[in-house]
Amino acid sequence: MTKRVVVTGVGVISPIGIGKEAFWQGLASGKNGVGPITHFDATSFSSQIAAEVKDFNPADYLDKKEARRLVRFIQFGIAAAQIAVKDSNLTIDSQNAPDIGVIVGSGIGGIGFLEEQAKTLLTRGPSKLSPFTVPYMIADMAAGYISINLGAKGPNSCVVTACASGTNAIGDAFKVIQRGDAHTMITGGTEASITPLGVGSFCAARALSSRNDDPKHASRPFDKERDGFVIGEGCGIVILEELERAKARGANIYAEIIGYGMSGDANHITAPAPGGEGAVRGIKAALKDAQITADQIDYVNAHGTSTLLNDKYETMALKTVFGERAKKVPISSNKSMFGHLLGATGAVELIATILSINNSIIPPTINYEHPDPECDLDYVPNQSRKQAINIAMSESFGFGGHNAILIVKKYSP
Repeated sequence: MTKRVVVTGVGVISPIGIGKEAFWQGLASGKNGVGPITHFDATSFSSQIAAEVKDFNPADYLDKKEARRLVRFIQFGIAAAQIAVKDSNLTIDSQNAPDIGVIVGSGIGGIGFLEEQAKTLLTRGPSKLSPFTVPYMIADMAAGYISINLGAKGPNSCVVTACASGTNAIGDAFKVIQRGDAHTMITGGTEASITPLGVGSFCAARALSSRNDDPKHASRPFDKERDGFVIGEGCGIVILEELERAKARGANIYAEIIGYGMSGDANHITAPAPGGEGAVRGIKAALKDAQITADQIDYVNAHGTSTLLNDKYETMALKTVFGERAKKVPISSNKSMFGHLLGATGAVELIATILSINNSIIPPTINYEHPDPECDLDYVPNQSRKQAINIAMSESFGFGGHNAILIVKKYSP
């Protein structure tokens, strides 16, 4: 019999709040986390706006030496993991550590540290490079540091599938528990790419919004005047547990994960497959895994990047999946509030989906002002909506044609 997998803890570091309470308040109220870039001087960049995490102090989670030394995406990962473990009331000890694993995704990893060391190499020579260059640059080190920090000795891995990384990581962790390789997984995604190279590269690809004079209205998924995504940063970590294990220790259960699907577009390095064909296959795979039909989905947490093709093709994909019911299914994009967190976005959005189920409130798609005839579904515009949710779907699509879908359900014994 397939093991049931539930969510017993959440930890989030986001541009609209740190911790689930602040994060949820931000979501439900339509808080806007976008503003001018402060991490570096972006005057010469075509996009000068971002969704930065404010008021994050790594010393709250790490000793002084590590807080000063570790790079930001790892700091985010450790902090969110600690918050999630505490929220779950999970104790990790010598007895259970081998059965508690870590899978955390990151799309880009330590890009800021790579930039610094490249400058050092060019100006001061190879002898001045930091011995931490490789460990702080590679994307898997968030998962590595989390396991070291918490003492989790079970299955340990990292997923790098661009903007689908966090969703794929959670889906893979879900399967680890389902097949019995571990009873608990610490999983999600983390990213900190608001750096000159990170922002400049996306500018070169013409992927970012250039609405620099009006940052609060720059991220506008599904709106006719959308002109690109707003880069963000943050981390989402969830604690997944095998149901009987969670019940035995009296854990609080937020929701049950019931389905995971993925697919490849085999189309283009950045553009989604025409008509959302790849997304459709990913959604159908998740529905099959969950053993449900599309008619049972009550809410869709969309990828909704605020880019021309993504929003159009995602809308087309949902029409294909839901058919005549498409216009009756509420759909919203959290990126309208906190931007695109790249490899962390799927994990943070899954937490948003879970909290939506728990609070019976659908967060809005803010900045939806100009309807697009090609994006004509119910995007829950501008204000949150009170609605009971039994089953919800969270979607993530990444450069390279990676599509990842998670389906979560209100927990029922």
